[in-house]
Amino acid sequence: MIPRALLRTVLLAVAATAVVFAATEILPGDVGDVRGAGRASAEDVARERERLGLDVPAPVRYLRWLGHLVRGELGRSLASGRPVADLLAERLPATAALVVGTLTVTVALTALALAVGFLRGGRGGALAPGLAAVPQAVYAAVLGAVLSGVLGWLPAVSLLAPGSSPWAQPRALVLPALTLALPSAAFATVLLRGALTDVLRLPHVADARTRGLPARLILRRHVAPFLLVPSVRVLALMTGWLTAGTALVETVYGYPGTGGLLVSSVAVRDVPVVQAAALIPAVIVLVGMLVADLLDTAGRHRPGRSRRMAPVATAGGAA
Repeated sequence: MIPRALLRTVLLAVAATAVVFAATEILPGDVGDVRGAGRASAEDVARERERLGLDVPAPVRYLRWLGHLVRGELGRSLASGRPVADLLAERLPATAALVVGTLTVTVALTALALAVGFLRGGRGGALAPGLAAVPQAVYAAVLGAVLSGVLGWLPAVSLLAPGSSPWAQPRALVLPALTLALPSAAFATVLLRGALTDVLRLPHVADARTRGLPARLILRRHVAPFLLVPSVRVLALMTGWLTAGTALVETVYGYPGTGGLLVSSVAVRDVPVVQAAALIPAVIVLVGMLVADLLDTAGRHRPGRSRRMAPVATAGGAA
C-alpha cells in the first residue's frame, strides 16, 4: 500500500507540473511581447524570444523545465534575471506566517463548529455553506471597515517591506488572517460535517452515547480518532488553497507575500516565477494527501482496529 501511495503521489506531481505549464502557455503573449509591445519591431521581439528560449516548441520547453525541477533548479526570472529561488525565499516567510496564522484560527473555529455539531447529534451547520460562499473581497471589506475604520484596532494596510520578518509587526497579520480564516473554517466545516455524521452512526459511538458516557470522553476517545484522516486531508487542501489563494488578500492589505509576487509576475508574463509559485500549493496538497494515506494505511493495519477504521476512508472520501 505504501509504495502504491508513493507512486500515486509522484504521478500526481508530474500531472500537476503539466497542468501548471499548460496554464502558463495559454496566457496571452509572453515576456518578449510584453517588453517590446509598441516600442520594438517584430524582428527585435523575435530576437528577444530567442534569447529567452521561448522560440522552441512547448513540449521541448516543458521537458527542459521538468528536468530542471528534478535537479532542484527553478531557473531565473525572465523579468529581473534573478534566481527564482531567491525571489521566493524573500516572500515565502511572509506567506508562511500568514498561512500558519490563518490555519490556527481555521482549526480552532472548525473544531468548535464540529464540537457543536457533535453535541447536536450531527444536526445543524446550515450556516456554514453560506459563509463559505461569501467572496474574500466581502470579508476583506467588512473586516477592514469594522476593525480598522470604525474601531481602529488594526492597521488598514501592512507596512512590511519585502523580505522583512512578519513577526516584527504581528498586528499586520490579523486582518489578512481573519479574512482568509472565516471562509476557510466554514468550508472545512462543510467538508467534515459528513464525516462527523458517519462517525456518529458507528455502533461503538452509539453505544457509548446510550450508556450515558460524558460527551467530552466520547468526543475525545470514540469520535476524534476517526476524524483524524479526513481532517488531515482537509487540512492539506486548506493549506494548499491558502498558499495559492493569498493573492487577493495580500493585494488588498499590501502584504508582501508570494501572492503579490504571483500577480506581478503574471502581469509581465514572467513564466518561471509564475510556474514556481503555482507549484508550491500543489506540492503542499500532495504531501498532505500522502500523509493522510499513510495514516489511513497504518490505522487499517493496526491490530484490533482494521474493522473499526474502515469508515474513516469513507468519511475521508466524502470530505
